[in-house]
Amino acid sequence: MNPLDATKSGFLVCIAVCIFIYTFTYLKDTLSEEPNEQKFNANVVECGFYPDELCSALFVGKTAAFKIGNFCQNTYQPKTLSCIQTSCNCSMVLKTLHFITRPLSDEEGNFSLAYIITIHKELEMFVKLLRAIYMPQNIYCIHVDEKSPKDYKAAVQNIVNCFENIFISSKRENVVYAGFSRLQADINCMRDLVHSKIKWNYVINLCGQDYPIKTNKDIIQYIKSKWNGKNMTPGVVQPLHMKHRTQVSYREYVHSGMSYVYPTKNTKAKPPYNLTIYFGSAYYILTKEFVEFTLTDARAKDLLEWSRDTYSPDEHYWVTLNRLNETYVFKDAPGATPNADWEGNIRAIKWKDQEGTIHKGCKGHYIRDICVYGLGDLQWIIESPHLFANKFEPATYPLVMDCLERRHRLKVLHQAEVPVEDHWRFQEENYFNMKLN
Repeated sequence: MNPLDATKSGFLVCIAVCIFIYTFTYLKDTLSEEPNEQKFNANVVECGFYPDELCSALFVGKTAAFKIGNFCQNTYQPKTLSCIQTSCNCSMVLKTLHFITRPLSDEEGNFSLAYIITIHKELEMFVKLLRAIYMPQNIYCIHVDEKSPKDYKAAVQNIVNCFENIFISSKRENVVYAGFSRLQADINCMRDLVHSKIKWNYVINLCGQDYPIKTNKDIIQYIKSKWNGKNMTPGVVQPLHMKHRTQVSYREYVHSGMSYVYPTKNTKAKPPYNLTIYFGSAYYILTKEFVEFTLTDARAKDLLEWSRDTYSPDEHYWVTLNRLNETYVFKDAPGATPNADWEGNIRAIKWKDQEGTIHKGCKGHYIRDICVYGLGDLQWIIESPHLFANKFEPATYPLVMDCLERRHRLKVLHQAEVPVEDHWRFQEENYFNMKLN
């Protein structure tokens, strides 16, 4: 290389270093400014950096962070999860996907949770959810929609095969939104779980677009603090505007990739035992004793059969069974909470009709009147007292999921009472030292 070429090369390297330093400094200073001092220039935003500092600013509501994040959203590409579409040995699956491989405290090791996860799409989101809630002392039943593609089912099976405490439901349903098949999917998993050799205390149901806000230890401590031995089924007596769900008969339609529930002209008979029907969340946290009761008690079976042709029966079945122990019919339902109302912070959801009261609007977009979270929802999510949040769409808002899972894993490892293994970490702790609070 002649002296002139060497000089040119050195000059170009110098320029590149200067640009990097300027961009990094700009981001750091901008995210540190108060909202009324922020200035945004898209021409100098660098989106390829590790997002921890941007996430920290989003969690505390920095206006500049939303602007930078929204600019970067379309170009930001999180690392693709390896070992979920390829054939990795199980040792590689555990390490590359950062699964925690032993109980993090005695308290957690002595209190096992069972999970039911119903999924049908978005394999990477499922893996993110699974590894966030995974602990070796827990047990997990995965219900994969029978309509899902074969390669999707195979990929899920490849992951499940690496764990003794994760299994696919022995019976799969063609799940229809708001149909009885959704309730049946949970019951199928419950039948498998009660026959498991792993002893568990409570069961929690999730779907593929959920994600935990709290850690495994937080969840256990919340259950013990107020609900020890009791079931959580938030809900109230069925409101007038919901009565149509159980007054006429509904049918499921599944054909050529289309599926939905439609009403018929047939009027339904009154519920068995003249029960008062309740309305509530399809999400629950139930004791093992209550699960065994619902699977074996003749009265619970009669209510289930009556619910077969109702609209969204999972939103009345569990809460109805759990509210009625004040009558002679259900006085022996284990762990019943007849006066609980909407108590039980299970799921944080931004409903469209609660805009302006419970929340200040959806910063992503609504689907079926439920907010798919955007970057501007992150602060609301982490400040929520709930255990889980719904709904997430990483293909549309990748930074939302990336920020949440980095924060969640840091909290989990911060609480650990055992030495932390390197492969449990998502990133080097000293990179940005992302704030937890």
